[in-house]
Parts: sequence; C-alpha cells; structure tokens
Amino acid sequence: MNSPTKVNVALIQMSCSADPRENLEKVLAKIEEAAKQGAQIVSTQELFRSRYFCQTEDHSNFELAEPIPGPSTDALAKLAAARSIVIVGSLFERRAPGLYHNTAVVIDADGKLLGSYRKMHIPDDPLFYEKFYFTPGDLGFKAFETRFGKIGVLICWDQWYPEGARLTALAGAQILFYPTAIGWQPPEKEEYGERQHASWEIIQRSHAVANGVYVAVANRIGHEPTPPSAQHGNEGQGIEFWGQSFIADPSGQLIAKASVAEEEILMAEVDFKKLDVQRTHWPFLRDRRIDAYQNITKRFID
Repeated sequence: MNSPTKVNVALIQMSCSADPRENLEKVLAKIEEAAKQGAQIVSTQELFRSRYFCQTEDHSNFELAEPIPGPSTDALAKLAAARSIVIVGSLFERRAPGLYHNTAVVIDADGKLLGSYRKMHIPDDPLFYEKFYFTPGDLGFKAFETRFGKIGVLICWDQWYPEGARLTALAGAQILFYPTAIGWQPPEKEEYGERQHASWEIIQRSHAVANGVYVAVANRIGHEPTPPSAQHGNEGQGIEFWGQSFIADPSGQLIAKASVAEEEILMAEVDFKKLDVQRTHWPFLRDRRIDAYQNITKRFID
C-alpha cells in the first residue's frame, strides 16, 4: 500500500504528575482525542511517564525505568491498533541491570513495534544530570517506514546537533520528531530566557531548512520543583518548562505552535510533496561535498 501524500501530525503537550500510572492514562486519553480529531501520527513529549527526574542524581529514580517491550509499549500498541494511528512514545528504558537508556519507540498503525531510537547526546548541566541515568544510544540514526510515511526520531539534547538531523534525513525520514523536556531555570529566566528559547527554536527550524524535511517538537509544560534531595545547591529551584511545541515545514516556517503554559493537542497537516519542491529549489542535498567532509569525525581540527 502506498503511503499518503498528506498526513495529520499531532503533538501531545502536557504537564506530568509524580504518578507514572496517572501520566500514562493521561497521555493515552490525549492520544485518543488526537485520533478522534483526525491525527494519523502522534508524538508524546520526552519521558512522559514521570516528572523530569534528572534534576537530581538519585538512585531511587531508576525504579521509574521499564523494559521495551513493556507495560507502556503494550498500552501504546493497543491504542495504535485500535485507532489505526502511528505513535512515537518517549520512555525510560531498563535494558539490563545497570544499563538504562532514554529511548523513543515507534509503533505502526497496526500496533506493531517497529523499533527504537536511543538518545545519542546526553547532557550534564545544572538540573539536567542525564549522564547519571542514561547510557548513550547505540542504535544509530535511522528512519522508520510507517503506514503514514517515513519518520525519524531524535530526543531533546539531540536537537542541537545538525549531524543527527542530517543523518536521519539521509536515511529517508520525511519528518523529524523531537520529544523534548526543556525549560527555564527561574533565576536565569529574566536575563537569558528569551534568547534561550529563541536559540532552541531556531536550531530546529534550521534542521528543516538544511534537510528539506518537516520538524515536529513536543515539549512539556509546568513548573517542576527540584526535590529536597537535590545536590549541587539547586534545592527547590526547579524547571519551568516552556512548552511552545511546534511543527515546521521544509522551509523552516512554523505551521503550528502551542502556548507556553497550556496543555494542548497541537496538530497540522504535512504535505510530503513539499519535500521535493523544497529540495529541488534549494538543492542542499545535491550540492553537498561529501568528498570533503572527512574531518567531521574528529573532535577538533588542530
């Protein structure tokens, strides 16, 4: 069966509670509602089953992880099959004792788990202590052939790296999904907040332009205080997630954008014919000097 040329893409932007079961039920209900509204591909935000636990280095948080396949993928697959939709879900994966990943799964419209993407770039910044929890991904950058098109998935910190977007696009992805959990640290917001958010949006819109693909970014909302067990002097500060999930077309133009603080199902129609139009008028892939990029694999050119 040929894939359609036009597809409705939806992003789930929501707040999360401390109860993983409650968060799962909430996201399932919102995906169900998105399907009723006509969505064919739906993406969750990053690590939707919990609050953003990486604000602290706490061994008890490993209890939040689950295997893949596992309870969440089973629930998402059941819903995908029932509604004939593709689902991108972001999960905390327990791969083996002592081995954990920040992982996104892609489930096709028949409920089949097509595969996983494991976050490649792992940050270690104040209140984003992800290196404590996540082993860097080892599945590479790839695209998944779904009923409604070929899609690629990268996760949050990956969004700052043009190499990941490029390689996923070269694998054939027509849409790049970025499940995300990013926001302001309240003491910095007044001075740096506007430029931080602008940089985040600009870099991802540039991936759309450089690669001639759609980019779809699902972020969370709400203020999540830092737990009392915080280290590094960040007790109580927390993160104010800035929402503003968005979908950009292959020219980098925003075709849908969510609010800062409201839960939303953000949806837009994507037209895959625009990929060829964009790439033939702005032929960046044609003009790449693949014979001259050997040094890209070096850490620095001395």
